[in-house]
Amino acid sequence: MRRIIPAVMAAALCAAAAYAVLPRAHESYRLLEAQDEPPVLADIAVDKALSASVAQAEIENALTNEDPELAASFLELARDRGVAVDPQLAQRVEAANAVSAQMVRAAASFGHGLVTGAPDDLAGLAGTATGDLFVFGDIRDAVREGRRLARGEPADELILGLACAGILVTAATYATLGAAAPERVGLSFVKAARRTGRLAAPVAEWMTRSIREVVDTKTFGVALSKASITAPAETLRLARDAVKLERAEGVVTMMRDVGRVRTKAGTRAALEGLKLSENPRDVARLARLAESKGSKTRAILKLVGRAGFVLTAAVIDLLSWIFTAFWLAFGFCSAIKRTTERITERYLRWRKRRRARRQAIATAQDRAIAAAAG
Repeated sequence: MRRIIPAVMAAALCAAAAYAVLPRAHESYRLLEAQDEPPVLADIAVDKALSASVAQAEIENALTNEDPELAASFLELARDRGVAVDPQLAQRVEAANAVSAQMVRAAASFGHGLVTGAPDDLAGLAGTATGDLFVFGDIRDAVREGRRLARGEPADELILGLACAGILVTAATYATLGAAAPERVGLSFVKAARRTGRLAAPVAEWMTRSIREVVDTKTFGVALSKASITAPAETLRLARDAVKLERAEGVVTMMRDVGRVRTKAGTRAALEGLKLSENPRDVARLARLAESKGSKTRAILKLVGRAGFVLTAAVIDLLSWIFTAFWLAFGFCSAIKRTTERITERYLRWRKRRRARRQAIATAQDRAIAAAAG
């Protein structure tokens, strides 16, 4: 027994540890397997975070903050995941997203986007894009930032570069009868995200470096300080001289991805996704998520953040859980094997001793019988 008890204790300890570790190891394996599949990553994260109470709280908060689009996104996500939502709460969401209510919000948002270039939704983006398509928005931004740069004041080189590129893309849009419109809308969108603080710092830094390769912002800013919003021809000539769009392939590709997000998931989802993205690859993954989840994308981003489209845990950490679970399972199997062997050995020795005793008894009996007969 002294040899059996340690093996049994080792098996019990390995089993207890494996019971605690295996769920984490299984989750780690799922995450590693899905690291290149944003929709699957989103499903895993949402399964852990979404419940009936969470869905109700998020919907009520969205309605309280006058954000019916987010409330509708959470309602759709809850229904898709089979999470029950109070029917009265669902009716409030549907009423808040009624056509008449949307029209009032859209009119105000369109004007806000047209004048300020800082949209919050699709109607606001439409206003911003309208202003940019008439060159008003880009010239406004280029002149403002260019004059600041020329006077030595703090200026946003990214907005200046995007405005310069936008002026040329707008000209190309007219020349090609709208063929460049996706890039045009993408420029307006990213510029608006930058202005409203919804462009993550890593993405902004990458775009700023890329824009510097496309636009000589300092030289252009000095030249642009002599132009004005009332002289679009002069501004267009300056932009043509300073901007080399053929070098902007990476920026244009990212803007196309942003456009995919906006088309499938909505303007606010795209803005919030840009705030969570750290590089163009993240934006491409976000676009794949939006194409798969549609209007549910915004609720997913609100609920789980970057975990909805990027593997946020370190790969080494995930592999360590899998490695630990493997060795615990191996240790448990080894301890069971050793325990079985020792029990079998003990049983065989017991049977051998019992057989020897029986043989001894039989021999003694035979001798006794032989003695009696003699």
